[in-house]
Amino acid sequence: MDNQYVAQAQAAYKSRDFQAASQAFVQLLQDPSVPKGPGDLGYLYHQLGNCLLQLKDFDGAIESYTQSTADSAYDACGAVNCNLGKAYAFKHDYENAVSHFEIATSDAKYDSPYKAYLGMGNALLKLGKNAEAGVAFREAALDSRNPDPSKALLNLGVCFMALNRPADAVSSYESALQFDMDAATRNKMYANLGQAYVALGQMQKAMNAFENALADKTYFLSESASVDYAQAAKCMATGTIAMPPIGQQAPAPAQAKAEEGGSDMSGLDVPADGVPTQDDNYSMEPYADPQYYPAEAYGYEPVDNYNSGDERFFNASDEELERYSKGIAKQDRKRRNVGLKILVAFFVLLLLAAGAGVFLYTQGYGYPTQETVVKELFANTNNASYFVPTMSSDSVDSAMRGVVSDSNVTIDGVDKSMSNSTVHVTASTSEGGDVSYTVSMVRDMLGWKVSGIEMSFASQQ
Repeated sequence: MDNQYVAQAQAAYKSRDFQAASQAFVQLLQDPSVPKGPGDLGYLYHQLGNCLLQLKDFDGAIESYTQSTADSAYDACGAVNCNLGKAYAFKHDYENAVSHFEIATSDAKYDSPYKAYLGMGNALLKLGKNAEAGVAFREAALDSRNPDPSKALLNLGVCFMALNRPADAVSSYESALQFDMDAATRNKMYANLGQAYVALGQMQKAMNAFENALADKTYFLSESASVDYAQAAKCMATGTIAMPPIGQQAPAPAQAKAEEGGSDMSGLDVPADGVPTQDDNYSMEPYADPQYYPAEAYGYEPVDNYNSGDERFFNASDEELERYSKGIAKQDRKRRNVGLKILVAFFVLLLLAAGAGVFLYTQGYGYPTQETVVKELFANTNNASYFVPTMSSDSVDSAMRGVVSDSNVTIDGVDKSMSNSTVHVTASTSEGGDVSYTVSMVRDMLGWKVSGIEMSFASQQ
């Protein structure tokens, strides 16, 4: 082929002008004056498919990739079938997506099989095949060419939770947390880890994980994670859950539900739904395969030295995973009796808030605060409403006699208790001098009232 035309198409793709790039590749395909050697047609259809996938023309992308696979001289079976699987996944045709991902992983020359395993795992989750999805994510995580196994480990943990194996899910999440990742992904990881610990009955560890997820105040728990968070908070606040003896694992809630004939799909905070993320911030090299979950989109450099200290969760056989998956492949992932659980969580949080309010009340806090009342009093020295109702007008006038009016007094300190408080304040006179006062206050419902004002001196403070 004429390298000039190819260079133009490459430049358009690299600049993210996918429309111009697709037109350039179409021109190369249709122009009979452009000589094409063995494999060139497969190459051009492959790159045209990449452009159409970026333009969200999934049917066009499927047709182009299919044309590429028809060229037996084009030696990129793995990459083309991986992209073909992605296009089918975008169309929610997960059966065909899985078929093409499997072809991609079987190509020994394909240098990025982890991409196909990631896509396959997500498609299998959409089909309710949790065990098979776990096998795919496991392969993606163990692929030495995968620069960022954390996404695979995250979804592997989701699969373990779906298979009622929270201990293995904990191992998966904690292994993923060894890697650098952006804040949003790390928050999701901690939220899932918290749910896994709840399933194990380890409430203190669950609370620590949830608090890490919420620490930067940018992450919001899913419905199921919120229920688990409330359950862990209640157990920690009331101490009603007895921890298992040392060396003995507590029965997981999911297992208890199964014994009752129901199901509990706790831990599914991250939806691994098989649909590629719609991220406009791709940063791909020209002609690189479009990523299913592109590491570039997360804005960080992954750690290369992956070395998990506990890989026992990778050792389960495919047959073992298959046995665990029987009977739960089509279970509904929504929590049972979610409305009731949310109501219980609301009351738990209400009790916690009430307890916090009582504590603050005993420590002398109120509304309006002592500082606010004093500042308003000095700004309006003729207003007797700031004094306790039991004080007569003569007593108020006597207390305020000689008090300097200052709308910007300085609060030097507050001595607080549940019923009485003392505020030390300095007011500035119109002549430029300073006068210090001690204001005595008593509790008035939630707020405070003034019971007396005295001028203070340095020797008294």
